[in-house]
Amino acid sequence: MQTAEIRRRFLQHFEQRGHTVVPSASLVSPDPSLLFTVAGMVPFIPYLTGREPAPFPRATSVQKCVRTLDIEEVGKTTRHGTFFQMNGNFSFGDYFKEGAIQHAWELVTGSVADGGLGFDPDRIWVTVYLDDDEAADAWHRIAGLPVERIQRLGKKDNYWHTGADGPGGPCSEIYFDRGPEFGPDGGPLVDTAGDRFLEIWNLVFMQYELTDVRSKEDFRVVGELPKKNIDTGMGMERVAFLLQGVDNLYEIDEVAPVLRRGAELAGVTYGKDHDADVRLRVVADHVRSGLMLIGDGVTPGNEGRGYILRRLLRRAVRSMRLLGVDTATLPELLPVSRDAMSGSYPELATDFERIAAVAYAEEEAFRRTLSSGTALFDTAVREAKAAGTPALSGEQAFSLHDTYGFPIDVTLEMAAEQGVSVDEAGFRALMQQQRDRARADARAKRTGSVDVLAYRRLLAEHGPTDWRAYDTLRTDSRVLGLVTELDGEDGGPAGAGAGPGEVVRVVLDRTPFYAESGGQVADAGTLTWDGGRAEVLDVQRPVKGLVVHQVRVLEGALAGGAELTAEVDREWRLSACQAHSGTHVVHAALRQVLGPQALQSGSYNRPGYLRLDFAWQGALSTQQRADIEDVANAAVRADHRVRADYMTLPEAQAIGALALFGETYGEQVRVVEIGGPWSRELCGGTHVAGSAQIGTLALTGESSVGSGSRRVEAVVGLEGFRYLARERDLVRQLGELLKSPTDGLLDRVGGILSRLRDADREIAELRAQQTQAAAGSLAGQAHDVGGVAVVTASPPGLSGGDLRTLALDVRGRLGDRPGVVLLASESGGKVALVAALNPAAQERGLSANDVLRAAAAPVGGRGGGKADVAQGGGTDPGGIPAALQAGEQAVATAAGR
Repeated sequence: MQTAEIRRRFLQHFEQRGHTVVPSASLVSPDPSLLFTVAGMVPFIPYLTGREPAPFPRATSVQKCVRTLDIEEVGKTTRHGTFFQMNGNFSFGDYFKEGAIQHAWELVTGSVADGGLGFDPDRIWVTVYLDDDEAADAWHRIAGLPVERIQRLGKKDNYWHTGADGPGGPCSEIYFDRGPEFGPDGGPLVDTAGDRFLEIWNLVFMQYELTDVRSKEDFRVVGELPKKNIDTGMGMERVAFLLQGVDNLYEIDEVAPVLRRGAELAGVTYGKDHDADVRLRVVADHVRSGLMLIGDGVTPGNEGRGYILRRLLRRAVRSMRLLGVDTATLPELLPVSRDAMSGSYPELATDFERIAAVAYAEEEAFRRTLSSGTALFDTAVREAKAAGTPALSGEQAFSLHDTYGFPIDVTLEMAAEQGVSVDEAGFRALMQQQRDRARADARAKRTGSVDVLAYRRLLAEHGPTDWRAYDTLRTDSRVLGLVTELDGEDGGPAGAGAGPGEVVRVVLDRTPFYAESGGQVADAGTLTWDGGRAEVLDVQRPVKGLVVHQVRVLEGALAGGAELTAEVDREWRLSACQAHSGTHVVHAALRQVLGPQALQSGSYNRPGYLRLDFAWQGALSTQQRADIEDVANAAVRADHRVRADYMTLPEAQAIGALALFGETYGEQVRVVEIGGPWSRELCGGTHVAGSAQIGTLALTGESSVGSGSRRVEAVVGLEGFRYLARERDLVRQLGELLKSPTDGLLDRVGGILSRLRDADREIAELRAQQTQAAAGSLAGQAHDVGGVAVVTASPPGLSGGDLRTLALDVRGRLGDRPGVVLLASESGGKVALVAALNPAAQERGLSANDVLRAAAAPVGGRGGGKADVAQGGGTDPGGIPAALQAGEQAVATAAGR
């Protein structure tokens, strides 16, 4: 039975039993504490924990998941995979244990002809919690399982909670007996390795309120929940390899095609060599995971989700290299994975052009990385072995990661191949320091170094802010609390208020101010009250639902409970709306000119200015930039209506609304349209009413922001007009300066540049002639130092390059006798130094590096090179005579050894 068919049967089974089919959430987790969705229940946590009311009494889903904690085990065992699918059914205060067991048994053992999975009932075993007689009795009555196939296990195996105070309860797991060839008889209680009795489904019965949760097994039950919930998880891949008659998840229909293609490319046979098999499994797993992550909008990077994706792709590429394939492999493997997965996820086929562009660019970047980074790695290994301590330091591993993008596991693998260890702890400490700095910066931006508890308490006491940014620029408001940066420890608000010149964070009951989000900066404006006024410097949402204003008091004293008027600067908001709507227009223009794969990956807009990052390979041509600007301005001139509507996420996706990859969305989303389907995006920002209000739109720049990603910048409205006016004035001034009409400027400047190039060539030729003449003269001045012909001189005004050319020319004129040339030249207050030795001098044991180091000190400089030529510089021209003398002394000392 194909995996897509298992998926269809699972969802149909529960839909027929009154469950709402919920589409898989993104792999990008809505939980800020998680990088990825790691379990099927993650999207339902707010309903299961009671934080939000469930919109349906029953639900079912097949959730995409990624876990990478045990990534090193991938390929080594039959059960470790980074991407997997979790089939689940959920009850929110509806049916409980009997219902969950009934539904599960009917699907697992139901005949294939009737829509079931067709497992043999006689090979099914279950476990329940030690004292869960209710579940054990239900399995016996409903499924007819004999008591000996209903085993009882403790909290470690059959109890679930979130790891924090809250709901929890016992669980019951369903196992399939694979047969005596896989392990001992006696059920899961005996087969602790889990090879024979394979767990396929876990039914969690959330029925208790837990407190004092200290570990998996250490907690206190304080009572029963008023509404009991069901959360189940069936491992799709495990069920698939059982129903497809293969030995592991790498050989199922959605994974094996990549494994087979990898084996073909490498010219190996799967199953013949253990090491090759492990590498092929790594490739098959990681290529699929990379495909799914890019499909959900993750792009390679050096932090967070981007780093995980980069690590997966690069491990796959390196595994293929270790199998002997040095050419690009993702163009061969990724389409195979697409074809295998699109039966379950058809969007992979429609979006493949974008997905492939990201993946192929990452492989190409890594291939370059391996070329440049491997040289640094090899040098570090040589130095480590020469030092007698074959270990790379944490700093060296971090440099490979930070500078060359080497994931630590690649460094570890390469080091192991060379018989060298790595200070992994030191590396991770440096990585943590880097992350801590980034997090501290982000936290300071959101909370102003205030303990977030201060905001949580205000939210708990007063409820969410009445946010009116879409409706008005002015509200009558009341101060609910003031928080200063000194108040974070105990979460207490400032009590004494704030006077003139003080900066404080203010929470109001209602506000018209837009809080920074979605790439749009916060509004500016004022708070005014009887006898006082404050300017709004920033607006943030440090916790969900609460809007916090950072203000500077200008007049009077601001205290908690004050009644005031909050007013947004009208011109600021208009310019901000122009910039945000301009961003949507530029995005639509990019997609119209370049194609649908030019998807936005990030943006920033402030009054009058916008920048937009998008997926694209290579710089835009001049014509492409012009076309994008023309399309955008045509949309502005057309004065398209701008409208915002609220709908469910599936409804938004159905009408083609674009979601910003990496963002998470709730049940209700806001869709902003400009010109109907021409520009339709999920967006929470503020916008103009019609596209003509955007005003002049001028592209000002285009650049790279990483592999496979470009950035365009633009100005709009008055800033756009001013930018074009400056360009006009510049052209006019150039015309006056060059005495040329504006339409003849290009020809005029081109002619000047041509004459300058001709002059540069003539100067270079004259300089070469002078150098040649000087070389002959200097070679004739060579004097003997310990049997070595030495030339020292300080020709003035030569650059480092010219001085090197002269030194090499002089060296070539010294013949076969040992010869050393040391030249120094002052130019612009700086000193250039070059030392050059011929082979005969090197045979005498002399080194250009030694000569240069001796000469560099008197001019306050440094340098280096090879034994035959070394080059450096200094900052003290007055030390040149001493430098030449020191260099000559170094020759004398070395020649006299």
